[in-house]
Amino acid sequence: MTTAPVHQIWERYVAIGDSFSEGMCDPLAAPGTAYVGSGGPLPDGVQRYAGWTDRLAVALDAAAQAQGSRTRYANLAVRGRLLADIVGPQVQAAIALEPDLVSIVGGGNDILRSAADIDALADQLETAVATLREAGADVLMATPMDPREAPVMKYTRGRAAAYAANIWTIANRHGAHVIDQWTMAALRDWRLWAPDRIHLNAEGHRRIALHALHALGHHTDQADWRTPLPDKRLPTGRDAIVGDAQWVRDHVTPWLRRRMRGESSGDRLSPKQPQLELPQRTWA
Repeated sequence: MTTAPVHQIWERYVAIGDSFSEGMCDPLAAPGTAYVGSGGPLPDGVQRYAGWTDRLAVALDAAAQAQGSRTRYANLAVRGRLLADIVGPQVQAAIALEPDLVSIVGGGNDILRSAADIDALADQLETAVATLREAGADVLMATPMDPREAPVMKYTRGRAAAYAANIWTIANRHGAHVIDQWTMAALRDWRLWAPDRIHLNAEGHRRIALHALHALGHHTDQADWRTPLPDKRLPTGRDAIVGDAQWVRDHVTPWLRRRMRGESSGDRLSPKQPQLELPQRTWA
């Protein structure tokens, strides 16, 4: 006779970070509607998303229910946030919710800037992780993805690699869990990405959620998060040039304009789920 494995459970999970943890661009089951959580109203033209943290919360709650408990979930992440916004206000707001698990992923928007000080970013992140651990929470982090095949983004690879190394050091010092995106070969396939090439699509978020579950010591029968998609075909020649030009026009140029105006995609946005609630399926 075999018994189901007993996994560690968490009852109060809080996600903090930027657009990655907010869930862009993982569509809701009912696109165009307000988020099912308790987030505030949205400015015109802005939509909510599901994301890997929503998916992870549902999986953690299922594991908790199997052991007679429940997992409640809050998401304080807001798109466009720099690491300083995350390790300051978001960390303090998370601690106020008395979590036993916090996922903290940030620094990606900082790394995009050529003047980014990776050592300073690592110091900020480590201080936040230490604060969360001292508050009694387990911590889940994520390395950056390897941008070696990404146009334009590949020039940030040195900074991203240095930051990834720091994340592993911080995790070892403080007993944190890590989603190792750097070694996920599947993420180098554009079919897991939204058209902006910055955010994952639904399949990308699904895989990250499964990887996160694995990093937390939970087993899943959906082991395909490691497996590259079949028949990978990258555009070449004229198709690649045309695709890159359209990407610059549609996504890079608007981002540069916002930066020049000192604006962020997350301006005037509040967290999508600021209070701990029982998670539910939000994705399509």
